[in-house]
Amino acid sequence: MNLTIIKSVRTNNFKDETIMHKITEMWKEASSILRNQDEVKYGLYYDYESDYKGDYTLSVAIESSDNDSMIKIPNTSKYETFEVDTSDEFGILNAWKEIWGREEKGGLIRAYSFDFEKYYPNGQIEIHIAIK
Repeated sequence: MNLTIIKSVRTNNFKDETIMHKITEMWKEASSILRNQDEVKYGLYYDYESDYKGDYTLSVAIESSDNDSMIKIPNTSKYETFEVDTSDEFGILNAWKEIWGREEKGGLIRAYSFDFEKYYPNGQIEIHIAIK
Protein backbone atom coordinates (compact mmCIF):
# COMPACT_ATOMS: atom_id res chain seq x y z
CA MET A 1 0.00 0.00 0.00
CA ASN A 2 1.32 3.45 -0.92
CA LEU A 3 0.28 6.37 1.27
CA THR A 4 0.93 10.06 0.78
CA ILE A 5 1.52 11.96 4.01
CA ILE A 6 -0.58 15.10 4.47
CA LYS A 7 0.43 16.18 8.00
CA SER A 8 2.52 14.62 10.80
CA VAL A 9 3.32 15.00 14.50
CA ARG A 10 5.81 13.31 16.80
CA THR A 11 4.33 12.45 20.20
CA ASN A 12 4.09 10.04 23.12
CA ASN A 13 0.90 8.53 24.59
CA PHE A 14 1.99 8.96 28.19
CA LYS A 15 4.67 11.68 28.41
CA ASP A 16 3.31 14.36 26.04
CA GLU A 17 0.94 16.63 27.96
CA THR A 18 -0.15 18.30 24.69
CA ILE A 19 -0.88 15.07 22.80
CA MET A 20 -4.60 15.70 22.30
CA HIS A 21 -3.99 19.27 21.13
CA LYS A 22 -1.26 18.12 18.70
CA ILE A 23 -3.42 15.36 17.22
CA THR A 24 -6.55 17.53 17.00
CA GLU A 25 -4.66 20.35 15.26
CA MET A 26 -2.96 17.91 12.87
CA TRP A 27 -6.35 16.47 11.82
CA LYS A 28 -7.88 19.97 11.47
CA GLU A 29 -5.03 21.12 9.22
CA ALA A 30 -5.17 17.92 7.17
CA SER A 31 -8.95 18.19 6.79
CA SER A 32 -8.61 21.71 5.41
CA ILE A 33 -6.28 20.29 2.73
CA LEU A 34 -8.33 17.15 2.02
CA ARG A 35 -11.49 18.24 0.27
CA ASN A 36 -12.59 14.85 -1.11
CA GLN A 37 -15.03 13.46 1.48
CA ASP A 38 -15.36 10.17 -0.43
CA GLU A 39 -11.70 9.36 0.14
CA VAL A 40 -10.45 6.79 2.65
CA LYS A 41 -8.20 8.55 5.16
CA TYR A 42 -5.54 7.02 7.36
CA GLY A 43 -4.01 7.78 10.72
CA LEU A 44 -0.59 6.16 10.22
CA TYR A 45 1.56 5.24 13.24
CA TYR A 46 5.25 4.53 12.60
CA ASP A 47 8.86 5.34 13.48
CA TYR A 48 8.35 3.83 16.92
CA GLU A 49 11.03 4.55 19.53
CA SER A 50 10.20 1.31 21.35
CA ASP A 51 6.68 0.12 22.18
CA TYR A 52 3.36 1.93 22.75
CA LYS A 53 4.87 3.73 25.74
CA GLY A 54 7.64 5.34 23.64
CA ASP A 55 7.66 8.17 21.11
CA TYR A 56 6.19 7.64 17.64
CA THR A 57 5.17 9.58 14.56
CA LEU A 58 1.50 9.93 13.63
CA SER A 59 0.53 11.11 10.16
CA VAL A 60 -2.69 11.78 8.31
CA ALA A 61 -2.37 10.06 4.94
CA ILE A 62 -4.31 9.03 1.84
CA GLU A 63 -3.72 6.29 -0.72
CA SER A 64 -1.78 7.65 -3.64
CA SER A 65 0.65 6.92 -6.43
CA ASP A 66 2.20 10.39 -6.05
CA ASN A 67 5.86 10.03 -5.03
CA ASP A 68 5.93 13.24 -2.94
CA SER A 69 5.86 12.43 0.78
CA MET A 70 4.94 8.83 0.01
CA ILE A 71 5.43 5.94 2.40
CA LYS A 72 5.29 2.39 1.09
CA ILE A 73 3.86 -0.10 3.55
CA PRO A 74 5.14 -3.59 2.70
CA ASN A 75 2.49 -6.06 1.51
CA THR A 76 4.23 -8.73 3.57
CA SER A 77 3.07 -7.22 6.85
CA LYS A 78 0.46 -9.19 8.81
CA TYR A 79 -2.26 -7.23 10.57
CA GLU A 80 -4.89 -7.81 13.21
CA THR A 81 -7.91 -5.58 12.67
CA PHE A 82 -9.97 -3.98 15.44
CA GLU A 83 -13.39 -2.48 14.72
CA VAL A 84 -14.06 0.87 16.42
CA ASP A 85 -17.44 1.47 18.05
CA THR A 86 -18.24 4.74 16.29
CA SER A 87 -21.42 5.21 18.35
CA ASP A 88 -19.17 5.89 21.37
CA GLU A 89 -17.35 9.25 21.38
CA PHE A 90 -14.40 7.45 23.02
CA GLY A 91 -14.54 4.53 20.58
CA ILE A 92 -11.05 5.05 19.17
CA LEU A 93 -9.47 5.49 22.60
CA ASN A 94 -11.31 2.41 23.91
CA ALA A 95 -10.10 0.35 20.96
CA TRP A 96 -6.52 1.42 21.65
CA LYS A 97 -6.93 0.56 25.34
CA GLU A 98 -8.11 -2.91 24.28
CA ILE A 99 -5.04 -3.26 22.01
CA TRP A 100 -2.65 -2.16 24.79
CA GLY A 101 -4.36 -4.47 27.30
CA ARG A 102 -4.06 -7.49 25.01
CA GLU A 103 -0.42 -6.62 24.40
CA GLU A 104 0.28 -6.35 28.15
CA LYS A 105 -1.28 -9.80 28.69
CA GLY A 106 0.80 -11.33 25.87
CA GLY A 107 -2.23 -11.89 23.63
CA LEU A 108 -0.99 -9.53 20.91
CA ILE A 109 2.62 -9.58 19.70
CA ARG A 110 3.09 -6.32 17.83
CA ALA A 111 5.69 -5.72 15.13
CA TYR A 112 5.89 -1.93 15.70
CA SER A 113 6.44 -1.22 12.02
CA PHE A 114 3.34 0.48 10.57
CA ASP A 115 -0.04 0.55 12.32
CA PHE A 116 -2.97 2.52 10.99
CA GLU A 117 -6.48 3.74 11.62
CA LYS A 118 -8.58 3.51 8.47
CA TYR A 119 -11.42 6.04 8.18
CA TYR A 120 -14.05 5.10 5.61
CA PRO A 121 -16.34 7.70 4.00
CA ASN A 122 -19.38 5.95 5.57
CA GLY A 123 -18.03 6.68 9.08
CA GLN A 124 -16.67 3.18 9.79
CA ILE A 125 -13.25 3.09 11.47
CA GLU A 126 -10.82 0.17 11.75
CA ILE A 127 -7.48 -0.02 13.53
CA HIS A 128 -4.91 -2.29 11.85
CA ILE A 129 -2.07 -3.46 14.09
CA ALA A 130 1.06 -4.98 12.55
CA ILE A 131 1.83 -8.30 14.23
CA LYS A 132 4.82 -10.62 14.24
